[in-house]
Amino acid sequence: MEKSDMPAETNAAPLLKDHINAGSIEILARLIKQYKPSFPADEFIQKSTDDLEAKPLKSRVSHLSTVLTELLIEDYSDTAKWLKQLADNWPDKNINKGWYSFMAWPLIDYAGKQGLHQPETALDLLSHLTRLFTAEFAIRPYIDQHFELTYHHLLQWSQDADEHVRRLASEGMRPRLPWGGHLTALKLNPQPIFTVLNYLKDDHSRYVQKSVANNLNDISKDHPQQVIELCGDWLNDSTAQRRWIIRHGLRSLIKAGEPAVFPLLGFTQKPRVQVDLVLTEQQLKLGESLVLQAEIHSAADQTQVLVVDYRVWHVKANGTTTAKVYKWKNIELLARESIRLSKSHGFLKLTTRQYYSGRHTFEILINGVVYNQASMNLLLD
Repeated sequence: MEKSDMPAETNAAPLLKDHINAGSIEILARLIKQYKPSFPADEFIQKSTDDLEAKPLKSRVSHLSTVLTELLIEDYSDTAKWLKQLADNWPDKNINKGWYSFMAWPLIDYAGKQGLHQPETALDLLSHLTRLFTAEFAIRPYIDQHFELTYHHLLQWSQDADEHVRRLASEGMRPRLPWGGHLTALKLNPQPIFTVLNYLKDDHSRYVQKSVANNLNDISKDHPQQVIELCGDWLNDSTAQRRWIIRHGLRSLIKAGEPAVFPLLGFTQKPRVQVDLVLTEQQLKLGESLVLQAEIHSAADQTQVLVVDYRVWHVKANGTTTAKVYKWKNIELLARESIRLSKSHGFLKLTTRQYYSGRHTFEILINGVVYNQASMNLLLD
C-alpha cells in the first residue's frame, strides 16, 4: 500500500467514526478486489459513501456491511476463503494509528451476520478476522443461536497462540458487553464463562487480562458472591498477572463497598477504628462545595490496611434517596495511630446528574463498612 493511499494525518485525533470515510472506503474496495476480482468496487464505493457523514460509527459499520451483503452474491464458503486470504495479508495494523483496524470492522460484521446459516465455517472465519479488529460483537449471535458449537470453539480459542483469539474467547462472552447487548442466558448462569476464564487467568497478555477483568466485573453485577468465591480460589498460588485481574475485576464491588471483597485484596478484614466526621457546611446552594473532615483512630494493636471511601445519599425527584460511592484514600494505619483526612465535595451543575433539594447524607466507609455519617441540606435556589 502506497503512502498516498493513506488518509492524511493531522495534529488533532480523529473521531472514531471518521476512520470510516470516503477515502478509506475506496481503499477497502481495492483491497477486496485484489482477492475477489469480480467485486464491483465502484458500486461499493458509491453506495457506501451515500449519506455517510450523517451516520455515527456503528451505523457506518452496519451500512457498509449491508452494502457488502447486496453485492457479494455467492456461497458463504467461497466468501470465507477469500476473506481469510485478505485477513492473512491485511496491511500493517500499525499504519496510521489503527486506521486499517477500523476498516476491518465492516468485514467482520458482514462475515458474522451472513454466516449464521454456516456456523462452523463462520466461526473459523471470525477467528481469523478478529486479529484485524475484534469479532467480539459478531460472535454474540452465535452464542445465542449455536451455543454448544460456539462454546466448543471458545474453549479452544482460550488456549490459542494468538492473543487476539484468546481475548475473543473472553470478550465475546461478556454478559454485559458495551455496544454488544446482554447475553441473557449467561447473565443467568455464568458458569460457562468461568470455565473459559480459568484458562485465561494467568495469561501473559495485558490485552487478554483486561478482558478477563472486565468479564468478571460484568458478572459481579448479577452474581457478586460467585465472583468473590472464584477470586478467592484464584488467590491460591496466584501470579502477579492473576492478582492484577482480580483487583480490576472486583472494581465495581469495591466501589459498591462490598465488605467481603476487601480481604481478598490484602485489606484488613474487620477494621478496629473509630471515625469522627465533620462537614464544614450544613447548608449549600447548587454550585457550591463543602469539605469532609475525618479523623480516624486505630483501636488495634497492629497495623491495619484500610480503604477509606465516602458515600453520598442523593435526594431523588420523588423524595427518596439513591447512593453513590466516591473514592478517597488507601492508608496503612499503625497500631493506636490517628490520622486526619479532608476532602472537598461539590454540588456542581452537571449534565450527567440532576440534583434535588433536600437532606443529603454523607457516610464514611472503611473497607466497605459505614463508620460514621453526617448530613447537610441542599438548596436549588
